Amino acid sequence: MGAVTAVLITGKETVEVREFGETPTPPGCVRIDIIVCGICGTDIASYRSGRLHSPAVCGHEWVGVVRDAGPGVAEIAVDDRVVVAVPPPCGGCGACRAGHGDHCREVSMVARGRDALAPQHGGFARSITVAATRVLRAHPGLSDEEAAQVEPAAVAFHALRRSHFCPGDTVVVQGAGPIGLLVAQFARAAGAGHTIVVEPSAARRELATALGTDTAVAPADAQELVADLTLGVGADVVMECAGVPSLLQAAVDFARAGGVVGLVSFMSRPATVEPARWLAKEITVVASNAYTHSDFRRVMGLIADGRVRVAPLHTRTVRLDDLGTTLRDLADVTTDDVKVLVDPR
Repeated sequence: MGAVTAVLITGKETVEVREFGETPTPPGCVRIDIIVCGICGTDIASYRSGRLHSPAVCGHEWVGVVRDAGPGVAEIAVDDRVVVAVPPPCGGCGACRAGHGDHCREVSMVARGRDALAPQHGGFARSITVAATRVLRAHPGLSDEEAAQVEPAAVAFHALRRSHFCPGDTVVVQGAGPIGLLVAQFARAAGAGHTIVVEPSAARRELATALGTDTAVAPADAQELVADLTLGVGADVVMECAGVPSLLQAAVDFARAGGVVGLVSFMSRPATVEPARWLAKEITVVASNAYTHSDFRRVMGLIADGRVRVAPLHTRTVRLDDLGTTLRDLADVTTDDVKVLVDPR
């Protein structure tokens, strides 16, 4: 067997190239040759802060082709093009037995790279070996670049699904990064009455509008605009996708009395809030972490039929050797990139 070259974030502003020996594909697993892997906001946050996630999720937005299947694998075959996902609920953990399959403990462990079959590295590599239950055949209508963005799209879809959104709702999305732009599109596809993206970057506001957002506005003008559009009532649903701690309270301020704030972004620092205002408005806060197996299947169909567009989010593709430099630029916000993909081939 040969060796696999992988790049890992190993500390604050530190990446390392490592070699991992290949072994025969274990039972129940598949070996994937990666085509492209997306750089996630959590990868950037890890690089910037040094707060590391499991090595298995250092690069977790990938599409690839099955090179080998271990004993006992029946659903996936060699040469299948697949996307990374999470398995169905296990049915046996405490959450599943209690009827809460969406919060299956085993699925959560897989999503965090903490399960028994988690690989030693993530998708910033030429190949990866994972449990066969962790991949799905890519929809044939998706390009490789679109398929690599199914995972972040599933994050956005899951967040909106948990937010108690109803058709006709006014939805505010804070932040026009990949997740925010996807949340806004899913809201439109699901029948939002009006979507508003709040974003400081003029280029990203323009992209949000091009992707179907009704209104894209700079933060300084947002409060007045939301008030005007809702006759002073406030938004029904506010989705926090920027990851800036101070914006958690701003999200509550955008919401109407009895409205919902969806916490989607990963905030690595504490947030200062005014609980009395939350109480007075009877705000419901719904946190969303990751996704479910069914989210992936639904999302692929929505992208394939054009109701949600991910191709315009892809701004460039870099080589595996350029990952460190690219992470530095993204962490320093010295680039206008939205979604960068890494081609390890």
